[in-house]
Amino acid sequence: QMNEDDTSRMLSFLSEIDYRRTTEPLRADLILINTCTIRDKAEQKVYSTLGRLKAIKRDRPGLVIGVSGCVAQQKGDSLLKRIPHLDMVVGTHNIHRLPLLLKEASSGRRVAATELSDTIDGEEYRRSKEAGVKTFVNIMRGCNNYCSYCIVPYVRGREVSRAAREIITDVRGLAAGGTKEVTLVGQNVNSYGGEDEISFPELLRRVAGVDGIERVRFVTSHPKDISEELIALFGEEPKLARSVHLPVQSGSDRVLERMRRGYTARDYLGKVLLLKKLYPGISITTDIIVGFPGETDEEFQATMEILGEVEFDGVFSFKYSPRPGTMAATFEDHVDEKIKVRRLDILQSTQKEISARKNAEMVGRLKAVLVEGVSKGSAEELTGRTECNRVVNFPADADIIGEMARVLITDAYANSLRGVSQERSLLCS
Repeated sequence: QMNEDDTSRMLSFLSEIDYRRTTEPLRADLILINTCTIRDKAEQKVYSTLGRLKAIKRDRPGLVIGVSGCVAQQKGDSLLKRIPHLDMVVGTHNIHRLPLLLKEASSGRRVAATELSDTIDGEEYRRSKEAGVKTFVNIMRGCNNYCSYCIVPYVRGREVSRAAREIITDVRGLAAGGTKEVTLVGQNVNSYGGEDEISFPELLRRVAGVDGIERVRFVTSHPKDISEELIALFGEEPKLARSVHLPVQSGSDRVLERMRRGYTARDYLGKVLLLKKLYPGISITTDIIVGFPGETDEEFQATMEILGEVEFDGVFSFKYSPRPGTMAATFEDHVDEKIKVRRLDILQSTQKEISARKNAEMVGRLKAVLVEGVSKGSAEELTGRTECNRVVNFPADADIIGEMARVLITDAYANSLRGVSQERSLLCS
């Protein structure tokens, strides 16, 4: 979500200097690769992509090639030395400088901007008037947690919150442009605010109060910081989607301690089970890392036990990948790669069964679906999401895009649902 929001902001700044998006690299005047460095595989894809662009740059010397995001922030101008055909490196705090940097790169000067700031420039999150049916809205940046495996604090800096008035102004502008759903984005949204700012739950209330906004989501929430006030808000604010992403990472207390997560498995379960008890049907998704240094078979089994007890609606699961500069990268008891692969396969296979069963339970229910656009699978169908964030495809006329529709769920698949549109109404079950 952080990268998607960054991409949206980059497109906004570029549109102001008459650039528009294209899916044809051979026709592009600018190719900008927005990157992630959470895992080594993602970083290696960056170098692979840059390698493929070398021939295009050779044939079209005027083409500007840039790298932005976390890899850009981490590697800085060393990327320019490593990749001779790269023109521009844009760090995580410098997206708003993109037009100026592009002007310099277009004149033949290779540039790198990776300065980190402990304040937020008012220009950083300014957007164009273009808005989609749903939009991410960044409310803060950075992280203060320094989990032992995570590189985010090093490439996105310390936590800094945007002023609430600026966020509300953004949301009002988006709503005026047709946005119906906003997702408030931050590395740990529970930490939003400070002495001079409102709490995160209060910010959610104010965003939900903006005319035209029909649904509000947020990501990501840290388990150690999710508050009773926020949990209670799911029952108090009807526009707040009953859907929460709460990364557990591991079911082993020893592993969680080495990860520096700040909670135990029992702490986590207590909060998740409270959410499920108070709000039956709430969608809970999570992140899980398998093969963290020193993880034993018994500790992996503890993670599987949490998977079975909670029955998550979705899991983003990954093999542990050491990131340079993090504490965990210095640990000596790394798990064998074959063991990581086997554990990940077991976890993902189990979750696939859980997700299929939970999707099947939706069949026969009437759900409120925010219609986002034409389905990727069929030009004759529309697609949208339920309150619990499940994708639904159904046949209907395109003139209801952007509206809330009543859809009877008829079929369930591994990653989506299919349904039949009922009469248009905002009063959906």
